[in-house]
Amino acid sequence: MAELSIFQTLLNHPRLARVLNDLLAMMLWHGDLDRRLRELIIMRIAWLTECDYEWTQHWRVASRLGVSAEDLVGVRDWPAHDGFGAAERAVLAATDDVVRDGVLSDASWAACERELGSGELGSDRTVLIELVTAIGAWRMVASMLRSLRVPLEDGVDSWPPDGVGPSVV
Repeated sequence: MAELSIFQTLLNHPRLARVLNDLLAMMLWHGDLDRRLRELIIMRIAWLTECDYEWTQHWRVASRLGVSAEDLVGVRDWPAHDGFGAAERAVLAATDDVVRDGVLSDASWAACERELGSGELGSDRTVLIELVTAIGAWRMVASMLRSLRVPLEDGVDSWPPDGVGPSVV
């Protein structure tokens, strides 16, 4: 993992790198939020913020988790993508709200609560808290990646699968 450009950059501040890694790793490997939903959220953030590094890295992560290329490309214009159900639409709308406005709208909160808040966890809001945290955390990461100008690793193609980024569309 240390060979990734993000870690090469962040290791210039080891304490910060450790804390950030702990937060992201908890959600990546031990979180309660569905992994597919999490990756769709991250991909949407990458698209909205024009963060090629985040898009490229999580394209690979999401693909390994079984998220189809069609669904990953679908986050670019998710309202028009037929492959998403109610849960995906709820979290993608929530993502748009937070990236655009800094807060979930009442409608998005209600949709997320309906789709995510009544599963195995019953009335427990653990998944909803993690959802908001994931959106905020990966939004912050996108800002860091772009501001610190973290480059793609050698040999990694920009904006998979087709090289089309948000500014081209």
